[in-house]
Amino acid sequence: MYSMMRSLLFRLPAETSHDLALDMIGAAGRTGLARKLVRPLAPDPVEVMGLTFDNPVGLAAGLDKNGLAVDGLGAMGFGFLEVGTVTPLAQPGNPKPRMFRLPEQNAIINRLGFNNLGVDALLARLDAVRYQGVLGINIGKNAVTPVDNAVDDYLTCLRKVYSRASYVTVNLSSPNTPGLRTLQYGDALKQLLGQIKTCQGELATQYGRYVPIAIKIAPDMLAEDLALVADSLVEAGMDAVIATNTTLERTAVIGLEHADEAGGLSGGPLTDVSTEVIRLLADELKGRMPIIGVGGILQGADAVEKLKAGASLVQIYSGFIYRGPELVRECVDAVAAYRAAL
Repeated sequence: MYSMMRSLLFRLPAETSHDLALDMIGAAGRTGLARKLVRPLAPDPVEVMGLTFDNPVGLAAGLDKNGLAVDGLGAMGFGFLEVGTVTPLAQPGNPKPRMFRLPEQNAIINRLGFNNLGVDALLARLDAVRYQGVLGINIGKNAVTPVDNAVDDYLTCLRKVYSRASYVTVNLSSPNTPGLRTLQYGDALKQLLGQIKTCQGELATQYGRYVPIAIKIAPDMLAEDLALVADSLVEAGMDAVIATNTTLERTAVIGLEHADEAGGLSGGPLTDVSTEVIRLLADELKGRMPIIGVGGILQGADAVEKLKAGASLVQIYSGFIYRGPELVRECVDAVAAYRAAL
C-alpha cells in the first residue's frame, strides 16, 4: 500500500508531499485508522537514559516538527518518537523550494531552517495526543537570535517542554541555521552545556522528575574534534549523544539532479558516515554515555550495524520517507534478532 501511495506522493514537490503525508498520518491517528492498518509489533524493551523504550527503533526529529501526527506515527511500531526541532517563537524557515529528493541514492537535501509554529503551539497540540510512549522533544534557536545569545533560546525551550518531554534533545548541528554548528566546539560548547545542566537540575527539583538531555551533533567533524566533543558532553553530565545530523558533504551524489542544492544531505550517502562517527564516539566514550544512532538507515541491516558500532538506540527519517512503515518493522525485527543472539 505504501509503495503505491509513495508513487503518487513523489509526483509532487518534496515538501508538498511531506506535508500531505503528515496530514494523512495525523488523520489516521485521530480516527484510529492507523492502528487498524498497521499490525502491532512484539515488544523488545530496552532501558536507556533511565527510560524504558518499547523497542530500540525510533523516529528522528524533523519529520513532525509541530506534533501534527504523533498518534498516527505512534501506531507504526516505533519504540519512541522525537518531535521538533521547535524554537521559542514561530518562524517560517528558509525560502521555498527547500527540500529535494535524490531517489538514486534514497537521499534528501533540505534547507528548511527550523520552520515551525513555535514551542507553545507544539505543547498545546501535545496536550491532545493519546500516545503514551517515549516522546523526545528537539529544541533549537530562532534564526533571529544571535549565536552569542543562543543559550537563551535553548533555556526558554527547555523550561517550557521539560514537564511534557520524556527526554529533550538540544540540536546544535543543523547546517541550515547560520552559525549554529559553531556551538559544538570549545568553550562555546562547554559554557552552553553548563547552563543547560544547571537549568536541568533546577527543573528536576521543581517538577520532582529528572528528564534526560541528549545533544545532537553533526557528522562533519574530524576525529580529534569528536573526541573533544565527547569529553565535553561527559564532563557536563549530559545523558546521551545523538549521532548524527545531516551532512554538507556531496561526494556520494556528484552529478545527480539537485546535488548542488544548499542544505543538509540525509539518507543513503549518510549510512556509513554516521556509523563511523558512532564507532569513533563509542571508542572515546567507553560506555560513559549512550549513543543514539541516526543517519542513512534504509534497511534492517543498517540499524544493526549502528548497534554493532556502539549505539544503544537508532532513529530513522529519510528511510521512512522512502519505505514507510515496512522499514520500521524490518528494523525492529533485525535489531531484536541481533540482540537475542548476543
